[in-house]
Amino acid sequence: MIELGKIQELTIVKKVDFGVYLADTSKEEMPEQKVLLPGKEVEPDAELGDQVEVFVYRDSRDRIIATTRKPEFTVGQTAVLKVKETGEIGAFLEWALEKDLLLPFKEQTGKVIPGEKYLVALYIDKSGRLCTTMKVYPYLKTDSPYKKDDQVEGTVYEISEKFGIFVAVDNCYQALIPKREPASGIKVGDHIKARVAEVLGDGKLNLSLREKAYIQMGKDADKIMEMLKQEGGRLSFNDKADPELIRQRTGMSKNEFKRAVGNLYKQRLIVIEPDGIKMV
Repeated sequence: MIELGKIQELTIVKKVDFGVYLADTSKEEMPEQKVLLPGKEVEPDAELGDQVEVFVYRDSRDRIIATTRKPEFTVGQTAVLKVKETGEIGAFLEWALEKDLLLPFKEQTGKVIPGEKYLVALYIDKSGRLCTTMKVYPYLKTDSPYKKDDQVEGTVYEISEKFGIFVAVDNCYQALIPKREPASGIKVGDHIKARVAEVLGDGKLNLSLREKAYIQMGKDADKIMEMLKQEGGRLSFNDKADPELIRQRTGMSKNEFKRAVGNLYKQRLIVIEPDGIKMV
C-alpha cells in the first residue's frame, strides 16, 4: 500500500520517458496503485524490479508523487520549520521539498511571523493533503531518557495562563514549565534550555529555568545586591511581602527570594527592616 506522507520502499514496475512508476509489491498479487518518481530523480542504471526508498506527497498540481529527497519529518512526527510567508488561509512553511506546507490559521497557537521558526506536526487533512499544526501535544512522546536535574533543550509550542509554558524537549518529548515557575519574556517558538525539576508518573517532564536551590541561591543573592545598588541601597519590600509582588520585582518565588535574603543577611551584607531590606 502506498502511504501519503511516509517514507517507504517501493518497487519499479514500469519505465516511461518521464520517469518510473513505483508500487508496493510486498503482496503476492500485483497492486494496481502506482506512483510516479520523476525522471530527474531516477538513477541512470535503474531497472524494473529495483527497490527505491521514497517519500510520497502531493506536488503543486495536487498529484500524488514520489521523491528520493528526505523531508524533515513524516506524518505523525514533529519538526521545527521556517515560515516563508503568510496568506489568507494561514502560513506557508519551507521544508526540503518544493511545495511549501500549509499551517492553517486554526492550527496556530500563537502569532506566526514570516522568517521565524516554529515547532509543527505533520498530518493529513480531511481533503487528503499534507498539512501542519502547532497543536503538537498529541504527537509528543512521554518516554524520554531524562531524569531529575538533567539539563535539556526544547521548543516552546504553547503558553497557557492556566497551566504554564508547554515545551517539546528535543522537539519530541512532552514537558511543562508550571505556572508557578518564574519564566517571564518567553514566547511561542523560543528555543530554551532548562533543568528537569520532576519526572511525572506518566513520563511527562516538569521543567525549571532555574538551577538547583543551592546553586541558584548564590545567583539570586547577586541579583538582589545589584538591585539594591540600582535602588540606592534599599528595597521597599522584604521576604514577608506578597509573593506576586516579589515575583514581579525579582522574577523569583517567595521561597527563593527568602533564601537569597537570608544568605545576604548571614554574610552581614544587608539588614532586614519591617518594610524592606537595606545594604550595610
